Amino acid sequence: MSIEKSREHLAMRADELLSLLRSFGSCGVAYSGGVDSTVVAKAARLALGDRAVAITGTSPVQPAGQLEEAAELAALIGIRHEVIVTQELSDPAFTQNNPDRCYHCKTGIYSQIKAKMGELGLSVLVDGANADDASDYRPGLRAASEQGARSPLAECGFTKEDVRALAVHWDLPIWDKPATPCLASRVAYGTFIDERRTVMIDKAEQCLREYGLRTVRARYHEGDLCRLEVPEEAIAMLCEPRTRRELSGRLRGLGFKFVALDLEGFRSGSMNRVLPTAALQPSVERE
Repeated sequence: MSIEKSREHLAMRADELLSLLRSFGSCGVAYSGGVDSTVVAKAARLALGDRAVAITGTSPVQPAGQLEEAAELAALIGIRHEVIVTQELSDPAFTQNNPDRCYHCKTGIYSQIKAKMGELGLSVLVDGANADDASDYRPGLRAASEQGARSPLAECGFTKEDVRALAVHWDLPIWDKPATPCLASRVAYGTFIDERRTVMIDKAEQCLREYGLRTVRARYHEGDLCRLEVPEEAIAMLCEPRTRRELSGRLRGLGFKFVALDLEGFRSGSMNRVLPTAALQPSVERE
């Protein structure tokens, strides 16, 4: 397919997305500032104008700076942006960190977003789930379905690659932004989640980014052990004696007792490896 035909095809796909959103009349977008939800927010603004509102939940399980980035993107898009304070850390079903943690998280967040939508007179809750998400272990998708959320990207067949292409087409600066799931996804299943641990994780990942890395994970394991996942090509750099001593010292200064570098490198969903196969049925966050 030529570049020109490819652009025409993408424009047609975008029109399909806008047409679906127009049929809703009005909507509240569950908006994190990630690529998927930003594309949905842009589409909602184009399709519905002031009848679309982006709604962001904020809490200690979100990385530092994420809310500010989301607000800047919403301003760029021109969509109204509302912020709600969510209460995941007060919910024992979330903090005990069983494999269905994301289900309880999304149930609570979507319930609060729907309450805000009621105040604003909005009719349909939409999220950023795409067509690829159905093949992954995402218990949050069940919560979204139960809360009546619509997933316009998935309904129109947009894969993650398609979504990034549409972000480029609409000149959205976050088209290549790495996935940024909540900090709780770094905590090993069965290990209690609290604010002290999420802050440690967040600061550890900030340290890693200071070495020029974009896609990183600081996985928390029982006993204040930090298991670092970075792209394979960065492993050798972090193993250089000076860098290794400096980084381990900084992370121990954050409260970690042990620091380990995962030799397999970064891979999304690595925490799911410990789950039984039966639990990993395609069911919102990829961890």
